[in-house]
Amino acid sequence: MILSSARLRDEIKEEIKNKFPEEEFHFYNNMKEAKAYLNQAEVLVSYGEDLTDELVAEAKALKWIMVISAGLDKMPFNALEKQGVLITNARGIHKTPMAEYTISMMLHVSRKANILLENQKQHIWDRKVPMTEVSGKTLGILGTGAIGCEIARLAKAFNMKTIGFNRSGHPAENCDVIVDKEGISTLYEESDFIVNVLPSTPQTYQFVGKNAFSLMKPNAVFINIGRGKTVDEEELIHVLQDEKIGHAVLDVFEKEPLKEESPLWDLKNVTVTPHLSGISPQYQERAIEIFCDNLTLFRKDKQEEMINIIPFDRGY
Repeated sequence: MILSSARLRDEIKEEIKNKFPEEEFHFYNNMKEAKAYLNQAEVLVSYGEDLTDELVAEAKALKWIMVISAGLDKMPFNALEKQGVLITNARGIHKTPMAEYTISMMLHVSRKANILLENQKQHIWDRKVPMTEVSGKTLGILGTGAIGCEIARLAKAFNMKTIGFNRSGHPAENCDVIVDKEGISTLYEESDFIVNVLPSTPQTYQFVGKNAFSLMKPNAVFINIGRGKTVDEEELIHVLQDEKIGHAVLDVFEKEPLKEESPLWDLKNVTVTPHLSGISPQYQERAIEIFCDNLTLFRKDKQEEMINIIPFDRGY
């Protein structure tokens, strides 16, 4: 039996049922509704934020969880590993909207969109607003997975130099230079724009902190679309208040929603967006396409061919 605790659109549910008429599906909008069937489920479709150790213990028949998002920082990995539950996610489906968001924000900051919009409200005609270009600039990308490489691809349309960071220093598509942790200072020192796409793991906690900010150019633009916990938010606030870097575009935060009293809301060199860089009307279609392809392989006992399998030791 296949159980879904993810709120899916009706047409998506029908599409899945038509594609796999021999399967028994139970669709619910959340885990509270789905819990009654959890002990019978062989496959669970989830957004990855509704499982606990206790719920995993109840799921005696569970063999595979399809997380229809990329983020896995709320998954109870230890409990799932003990029960030998296979985990796959929807890695890659966010690359288009998140890369478009990143490029749009680079242009937003470079062309001073916030000032121009405010001037329009005030009926101010000011042709002295300083404009800059992104063309020919250097873009540093922390995390060269599907999203990072798509950002690098789009950056090439602006003739940008791209420096990518990953743990092993392996080559990545559309990145001119790759650095590992030992060479990361080069990325911070040379980049005009730095975009953080790192996942939240014990190894990446506050990965971008005091040392990183101290190496950045005084006019550098820092963009965070990864996870809030990968950045030392307190240190970032100090850096922005002291105008040590040019601007920060922040779509994710240590705690969400961002508290009303946070100084980040009111700093002139900050753009705050409410964790929506990955939102797209095509989101569920793309995620369910991965699920359907994997379900076909799962039923044929070809688990080794399934895509986006998550290693327990890595957690992403």
